[in-house]
Amino acid sequence: MTGNTQSTIAAISTALSESGIGIIRVSGPDSVSICSKILGDGKGDSVLEKMQAGTFRHLYVRDGEETIDECIVLLFKAPHSYTGEDTVEIQCHGGVLLLKKVLERVLKSGAVLSAPGEFTKRAFLNGKMDLAQAEAVMDLISSRSEMSLRASRDQMSGRVSDIIRALRAKILYETAYIEAAIDDPEHYDLEGYDTHVRDVVSDIKEKITGLVKSYESGKYIREGIITCIVGRPNSGKSSLLNLLTGYDRAIVSDIPGTTRDTIEEYVRLDDILLKLTDTAGIRNTEDEIESIGTRKAVDAALSADLILFMIDASEYLHMDDLEIFSKVHDKKCIIILNKADKPLMIKPLDVYEHFRECGDFSLRSMSKDDFLVRYPCIVMSTGGGNGLDDLKRSITSLFISGKIDSSSEVVITDMRHSQLLKDALSSLENVLECIDTGMETDIYTVDLYDAYRKLGLIIGEEIEDDLANEIFSKFCMGK
Repeated sequence: MTGNTQSTIAAISTALSESGIGIIRVSGPDSVSICSKILGDGKGDSVLEKMQAGTFRHLYVRDGEETIDECIVLLFKAPHSYTGEDTVEIQCHGGVLLLKKVLERVLKSGAVLSAPGEFTKRAFLNGKMDLAQAEAVMDLISSRSEMSLRASRDQMSGRVSDIIRALRAKILYETAYIEAAIDDPEHYDLEGYDTHVRDVVSDIKEKITGLVKSYESGKYIREGIITCIVGRPNSGKSSLLNLLTGYDRAIVSDIPGTTRDTIEEYVRLDDILLKLTDTAGIRNTEDEIESIGTRKAVDAALSADLILFMIDASEYLHMDDLEIFSKVHDKKCIIILNKADKPLMIKPLDVYEHFRECGDFSLRSMSKDDFLVRYPCIVMSTGGGNGLDDLKRSITSLFISGKIDSSSEVVITDMRHSQLLKDALSSLENVLECIDTGMETDIYTVDLYDAYRKLGLIIGEEIEDDLANEIFSKFCMGK
């Protein structure tokens, strides 16, 4: 792909809020000369051009005779910088107005304001990182859970890219050998080669299939699990929300119907991120406002990845409980028997015996053990926090593969990568089909090369400008 890296760009690289330190990043061929115009020592002399690469100095930002701020200046020389270009970082005091004034001086001295993600885009164009690593930078910044952070670090370190390159190398070798044999049959023998290619392609297919499957958990690691708390009024939904968030996010009352609208929060449970929605109690009611809340609760449940179904276990099962389960039983659902601090009127076995009749035939024929694996049933007391660890384990079991807890497991978290892997998989399946139907060897080299190209798109070996621009436009300014 092409890219204009001749200009010198600048941006504020830290958040625009009051802080101890704020950083202005300047990168490009003229970064040193531009910053020399506004930076000087205590005597007013410009010393930046005399600085050694990889060092820092205590300097002053000046506007003519006026001193704007005293700062620490770091100098990185190409190619030993984040972007691979000459780079100057000005570490100022972190006032918003002050940072904007320093940036304004840099821009007036000849730099141009960077586009979002342009520093990382230049790092990609200059070979400092591949595209998968560059995308991991954005994921690292936006990580909200420990698992997401770990997956982003792995991808940024090149673990995903190394696997992709190894797979591409195998495909390229086989494609090149076949092409060479076609051009020079006297020195390259294709006798029985189809069997060899089938074994190689089957092995590559198995590895790619594993990566594709990892995305099923990886997307939840990256984006969070869309979770909806449902149940009858006064079953403890708001108490659960408050327990998970760690503060009184929702009003808790013994009066049924207190919650009338949906309440949304991000909640981190150890390594897991939940995009949590608390809903109004679901029941048949004549109250028009409460009915609207009920409809919104059902809509939220139908669009969720996970249902936390709250049941007041201090009372016997109600028809509304059965009706709620009939609406959500095709979702991943954890049944929570709440209010365990009181005598329990409902136990997991009761749930199995009554709720399996609410679903389709497959539920009615399901054994107790299978039912409770599909719909884990947890006894909790949201007021005291009892059962919270059981809830965490159940969520992990439903959504996160056990292998992902291992530091050796590579996880695909990006939808673009997942789709390209599926495309490569489809091409490899075409190769196997050609071999099995006895087609000529040269025919399936087209599909071999297509798989090679699709894998290359993941790491940016083959990429068009418009796709790169779309990817980097999602970055924050200054990165």
